[in-house]
Amino acid sequence: MSLAERWVRAAYRGSLWLYPLRPLAALYRLAMERRRRAYARGKKAVWRAPVPVIVVGNITLGGTGKSPLVAWLSRWLGERGYTPGIITRGYGGRAEGYPLRVTSATPVAQSGDEPLMLAQQTGVAVVADPERARGARALVEAGCDIIISDDGLQHLALGRDLELAVVDGARGLGNGQCLPAGPLREPPRRLADVDAVLVNGEARRPLGVDTVAMRLAPARWRRLATGKPSALEPLPFALPVRGIAGIGRPARFFATLEALGVHGTWQGYADHHRFSAGDLETERGQALVMTAKDAVKCAALAPPDSWVLDVEAVLPADFERWLAAWLAALTCRRQAHG
Repeated sequence: MSLAERWVRAAYRGSLWLYPLRPLAALYRLAMERRRRAYARGKKAVWRAPVPVIVVGNITLGGTGKSPLVAWLSRWLGERGYTPGIITRGYGGRAEGYPLRVTSATPVAQSGDEPLMLAQQTGVAVVADPERARGARALVEAGCDIIISDDGLQHLALGRDLELAVVDGARGLGNGQCLPAGPLREPPRRLADVDAVLVNGEARRPLGVDTVAMRLAPARWRRLATGKPSALEPLPFALPVRGIAGIGRPARFFATLEALGVHGTWQGYADHHRFSAGDLETERGQALVMTAKDAVKCAALAPPDSWVLDVEAVLPADFERWLAAWLAALTCRRQAHG
């Protein structure tokens, strides 16, 4: 286990060896508060798009389920006549220039894994750009009439109309401390400022705010080599399998596999891991199973009998009605102001 992985585990478990880092966490928290005030008071520039902007993010490090929610939003908005676009940082990608328009054919080395995955899953316009405001401008120029910012809660240079924060139910806010003494990018009270807090999975600890229940449901198996989908049952491969996951929380993926009746050997890697052919080796006759996020990096390296488990976010009807009412109210306000 790497030092980074040990730190993440300690931050969520509240290990005592992180206590000496709390003075640094206090300085970090102060710096974040000053930065936020600077944007609020106009000392730092904020670009406001001429179209609605929905920010999806979190206040913790590690995977919480943001990307499935972004994909769900893009489909939901498209079904209601909108032309959504997704802006994302493009972590792990190195493009020759930004903003980078990401399509299903963009090399993952340029885009990063999450932008390519979202482009393949949604079919909407996706732009990767470390400067979110610049990327949002490109989406407006491309004809998008609503923008979804993936992991954009702390990117305050881009104005927003709606903030959605996602929290992993099992891990919650960890030890409740900001970096580097804990996993928080911002203090817990930040959750009181967002428009909705969505909890992915069963919440094990109270957050002190109203929350919306969200879950990730397995949707289908997909053969990596051909893209051909298969139903969840019966299993399209033989058991036991080898399962890999280079995501924020590999254990959640492996638990999902086991719930589907899949058993084998599991190996987790760091988030955004760059896989090699050696990482994907299997025994004779053994299938390899992975996440959609890992699949975009493994397509050219994986053995023929490799499978992807596609998952989708499931939201309650009350949330859909609330979101529809918010869009209608926002449209009325914009029309009233010309």
